[in-house]
Amino acid sequence: MTNVQQHIGSIALVVKDYDEAIEFYTQKLNFELVEDTDLGEGKRWVLISPPNSNGASSNGTNSSRTNLLLAKATTPEQMSAIGNQTGGRVFLFLHTDDFWRDYNLMLFKGVTFNEEPRVEPYGTVAVFEDLYGTKWDLLQLNNQ
Repeated sequence: MTNVQQHIGSIALVVKDYDEAIEFYTQKLNFELVEDTDLGEGKRWVLISPPNSNGASSNGTNSSRTNLLLAKATTPEQMSAIGNQTGGRVFLFLHTDDFWRDYNLMLFKGVTFNEEPRVEPYGTVAVFEDLYGTKWDLLQLNNQ
């Protein structure tokens, strides 16, 4: 068998509005806007990525990063999934090299945390919500 190389390029996150989602992620979480391409008829290809992530690149290529693809809901079924794509469970895990730096900055910028930070055997973690209520873990693993 040949040496297979695969990675997840994008994870779709259903949102109500492109611009308000871009503003939340870039202003409150300091994510980078990787791409925002108008596809016509109200559709856009919007990719965002955490700062300095494995995919942060200045040349616009996204061959090795995992991005969030902001997907605007257009049907009642899609609208019902906004903020609850995983049935109330944590959907995404934002790893950091400095939990307290990011936690305090996010609090300062008005991000809602569902709990106080806690130290677990694997690291320091707290659950927060995006602008639509999607649950995330802010997580610093012990090996970082």
